Amino acid sequence: MTQQIPAPQYPAAPLVVRTKTSTVVWTIIGLILLTQLLVVVFAYLVLAFGPGLVVVSAALALVPLAIVLLTAIWIDAWEPEPLAAKAFAFLWGAAAAITIALLFDLGQRVLTPIPEDSILSAVVRAPIVEETAKGVALLILVFAARRTFDGPIDGIVYAAITAGGFAFVENIQYFGTAIHSGGPDQAAVVFVLRSLFSPFAHVLFTSCTGLALGLAVRKRGVGRILVAFVIGLAAAIVLHAVWNFSSYIGFWGVYLVFELPVFVGAVVTVVLLRVREQHLTRDRLADYGRAGWFTPDEVVLYGTRPGRRRVRAWARSRGGDAPAIVRSMVRDSTRLAMARNRVVNGSADADTAAEEAALLAEITEARSRLYSLG
Repeated sequence: MTQQIPAPQYPAAPLVVRTKTSTVVWTIIGLILLTQLLVVVFAYLVLAFGPGLVVVSAALALVPLAIVLLTAIWIDAWEPEPLAAKAFAFLWGAAAAITIALLFDLGQRVLTPIPEDSILSAVVRAPIVEETAKGVALLILVFAARRTFDGPIDGIVYAAITAGGFAFVENIQYFGTAIHSGGPDQAAVVFVLRSLFSPFAHVLFTSCTGLALGLAVRKRGVGRILVAFVIGLAAAIVLHAVWNFSSYIGFWGVYLVFELPVFVGAVVTVVLLRVREQHLTRDRLADYGRAGWFTPDEVVLYGTRPGRRRVRAWARSRGGDAPAIVRSMVRDSTRLAMARNRVVNGSADADTAAEEAALLAEITEARSRLYSLG
């Protein structure tokens, strides 16, 4: 049975949903450890290519990274994910996932007779190891950031950032190798292929895992999440394997016939999911409107894109504290809608009711401040 929305009232004191101290501590420790591991990864690259070549390669690798991160920011704009969680995703991809891939690569060279550049390595080992290593970050975030990881858009955003971090370091290796072995001409070819024609390759693969997990978290159940992880990971591995195999059977043919249509389909999916997220926000805020927490005009102002443009333009024209208050109203009303949706779809946890109360208190207080501006 769906939990009823509480009746409107002005709270005597603001309610706060406090993050557990242990969660904060573990988040800080995790980010510090991943940052240190990233330093180790770059030290390895400097030993392999020399500092000058790493600097040049890193500068080139910033181009596809910027494309990926700007796209992730655009996808994430309606309901932004926590900065700490996004930092974790990026650092995991750039440090932990890369380290796992390098260790498996080293293990293959030392323990097996399989050549590093063999088709078996490229089409079997690399997709399995790399997609699993990246996917683990998403699985961790499902449980560690459960309050905010509550839909397919969230899964795609975290997947894009994780994959972007991984591809950034991998591109440094590719560009460094190209410059070292073939000079500027070969580096230019590799740059065009990896930065302009396929900057979203890793993003596309890992988004399969993120999308599957994002769909699974709509309902509670660890088993459901683990099954979705396996299914999404399998799809990611297959796409990655096909991509790598294309270099053996004709890159451009596979790119135009298979990879490009898949990418276009992914873009359409993301756009539709963004539209759905916006409609969901409006619908859940309308629930609160019927209970008396929002006026019909406020549901439109904070629950639709045109409405947000209008209220932000009004706030800018007023100046002073108005823009900051409106930003908090937009942020908190979106979080409130997502919390309510967890109640509606049955994925709410024990903290959801407290989160709802805290957000309603904050919105009520912000509205009072906004209206007091006249």
